[in-house]
Amino acid sequence: MITGWREQFAQGDFPFYWVQLANFSSPTDTAWAFLREAQTKTLALPKTGQAVIIDIGDVRDIHPRNKKDVGRRLARLALKNDYGFDVVDSGPVMETVERDGARFRISFTNTNGGLIAPLNELAGFELAGEDKVFKPASATIEKNTVIVTSTEVPEPVAVRYAWRNAPLAGLFNKEGLPAVPFRSDDW
Repeated sequence: MITGWREQFAQGDFPFYWVQLANFSSPTDTAWAFLREAQTKTLALPKTGQAVIIDIGDVRDIHPRNKKDVGRRLARLALKNDYGFDVVDSGPVMETVERDGARFRISFTNTNGGLIAPLNELAGFELAGEDKVFKPASATIEKNTVIVTSTEVPEPVAVRYAWRNAPLAGLFNKEGLPAVPFRSDDW
């Protein structure tokens, strides 16, 4: 769609920004997580950006009422990428996932001063073993990384974060921007 619009308007790679789907619907289902992933993959196109709003939606209303923060996050993208302002335009983005025994260490870009868990709980992480069944996991912040473990998954092979329709997602950077949902598997 973006490529088609750019061709139709014949203005080159003009900036294109969107709002990632908010948390909505059944908290246990994952259909929206796959749609969010497709949106994130679209960032591979030049001059694109996405405002993550996984933290300000309403599970009962597809249209978040908090339009002000949605607008502020979109404005950050334009201010940084189109107007040259020195502002943070994204929350943490998963960079690498490394298994270390019974745990995973996840490093991030866009930490901007560090990672925080403003809800006092680092919620939203899950681990799966060879059976491909994801179980809730505990997570702790160590500098710009997150350590994820689960007593229910002693031999983890995959990790996911905020991979539900309406997850309780608790990872942010110090600018108060939420981490982009991700998964290490391709199941």
